[in-house]
Amino acid sequence: MSNISAPQRANDMTAPFNPPLGLYIHLPWCERKCPYCDFNSHALSGPVPEADYVAALEADLGLEADRAGGRRIESVFIGGGTPSLFSGKAIGSVLEAVDRRIGLAQSAEITLEANPGSAEAARFRDFRQVGVNRLSIGVQSFNDQQLQAIGRIHSAEQARKAVDAARAAGIERLNLDLMYGLPAQSPEAAVADLEAALALAPDHLSHYELTLEPNTVFHSQPPALPDEDQRWDMLQACSERMKSAGLERYEISAWARPGSACRHNLNYWQFGDYLAIGAGAHGKVSDGHEIWRYRKHRVPQRFMSLTAGAGAEVSRHALSTDNRLFEFMLNALRLVDGFSLELFRERTGLDPDLARPGLRSLAADGLMETDASGEHWRPSERGLDLLNECQARFLPKGT
Repeated sequence: MSNISAPQRANDMTAPFNPPLGLYIHLPWCERKCPYCDFNSHALSGPVPEADYVAALEADLGLEADRAGGRRIESVFIGGGTPSLFSGKAIGSVLEAVDRRIGLAQSAEITLEANPGSAEAARFRDFRQVGVNRLSIGVQSFNDQQLQAIGRIHSAEQARKAVDAARAAGIERLNLDLMYGLPAQSPEAAVADLEAALALAPDHLSHYELTLEPNTVFHSQPPALPDEDQRWDMLQACSERMKSAGLERYEISAWARPGSACRHNLNYWQFGDYLAIGAGAHGKVSDGHEIWRYRKHRVPQRFMSLTAGAGAEVSRHALSTDNRLFEFMLNALRLVDGFSLELFRERTGLDPDLARPGLRSLAADGLMETDASGEHWRPSERGLDLLNECQARFLPKGT
């Protein structure tokens, strides 16, 4: 546990810090809420209120612009819900407002989450024309029975066609979301799902275990899931297969071909800054010696009414020293290649000596490794397997 005490805090700060800046845009609607989903998503009961929501996003963006501090946006992630339910024109309008009010870096990575349904796939060319250069397609499985078991409304064939449509639209950077540990799934079936994904040659795979999150249908009505040993076998077999296919694991659940890591997510894990617009969106910004976290009202109709008035932010707080240490480690310990203590200094404004005791404790237990200088740290294979334990070493006192 952290040994930081309150009197230390005034002397912990180093030079001002100014991390890279991303932008998260939340589009909260989907056709149907999946039973495992704990995101701020809402099933549609009619047409998407596209014009009203885009106007609210642009108003919200106007309130965010000052937080950029002169920085341009290096990456944009448009998440949901199902953002691909929106038209290319709507997405383009929001991106134009981002560039006009804050500024998009010329090389900005712009990712949009999409479902494989045929209606959404038909919009891929429009998305590309307005600036989207990366798609994250929520496949989850290539087994139609498994898709039905987790409440998905697309088929395996639609997933394949969506990848073809993305490439035909000129979007070469593709992530496929793939789950394992699905209801009644065998290790062989998990590997078969992966083989189907690899056959489509994506440059990025998000490969993660189905978990039963609070406030979801699956949490209150849990399906029969594979046991812990079976899930471990799935992960090991799939990891070996992804390695042999030329993908590199760079984060605990992210695999990519060389040079294809998701820059937006890397910014999260390296404790960069990101603005946030949209219902329920969370942001993090640095301001001189302070780091602020904030969030927006999560109910879409309420969010839209608030942006027309005083703004939709419902909470904002500065991170204390011990929380900066913990939140940095909460993110950076997920990275396979780890991090330098210089990055820790740059992104938190804290003296690296505050991090050393916890890191040395993890190293003594075989959970962390360091280079000869003691300045670069990375989780060991065992440390990645026991990520929660590693993160818990940095919990603030009294947590």
